[in-house]
Amino acid sequence: MTVEVRDVAYAVDGVQMVGHLAVPDGDAVRPGVLVCHEGPGLDDHAKGRAERLAAELGVVAFALDYHGGGTALPREQIMERLVPLMGDPPRIRRLGRAGLDVLLAEPRVDRSKVAAIGYCFGGTMSLELARDGADLCAVVGFHSGLATVAPATPGAVKARILVCIGVNDPLIPAEQRNAFEEEMNAAGADWRMILYSHAAHSFTNPAASSLGMPGVEYHEHTDRRSWRAMVDTFEEVF
Repeated sequence: MTVEVRDVAYAVDGVQMVGHLAVPDGDAVRPGVLVCHEGPGLDDHAKGRAERLAAELGVVAFALDYHGGGTALPREQIMERLVPLMGDPPRIRRLGRAGLDVLLAEPRVDRSKVAAIGYCFGGTMSLELARDGADLCAVVGFHSGLATVAPATPGAVKARILVCIGVNDPLIPAEQRNAFEEEMNAAGADWRMILYSHAAHSFTNPAASSLGMPGVEYHEHTDRRSWRAMVDTFEEVF
């Protein structure tokens, strides 16, 4: 399927963001998917996922920007930017909802069929949208942080939740997975967690292995299987 892509500038709290919109050809109204990038920033990985969603699934996909400028940060600035954000769910949710607003403003989007997916901290952002009661059909987190300082309240989560986690991910240990299970059950959410053997953090990103960081590496088999699990979820809700 042919896909039209374009950058979209928007502002959040006075910061200029530049996201990446992918729209399949034709005139029909289609489901919409918000894509939230990994911690380093909006890069070819997130943009490529948005374009793949549009090409393979025929959805309108928007890869948001939560750092500003529409590019990845220098490596030395990543944690400096992320650490304050990790403890600030209201800001995480504000950034996510701003991107969601851009997606919903696209005339080709069926507003009754919208999902959010995210990678690494972007997965955390997608989950915070669900905790905040965003009107989403589904949320999918890939190697996403599961912890929060603002747990979901009973009945708040409207989205069907899927998280795909590598058992060798040092950033998401079993204790964090267990706490997430307890949180989702207490909230009454419809949720699912898939654990993948041999997979570490950033298993969907082919560039991850080049970083030379222990516990951060691409895992092609898990990348394929987790994408399929996401597609199955979308087939259920769309």
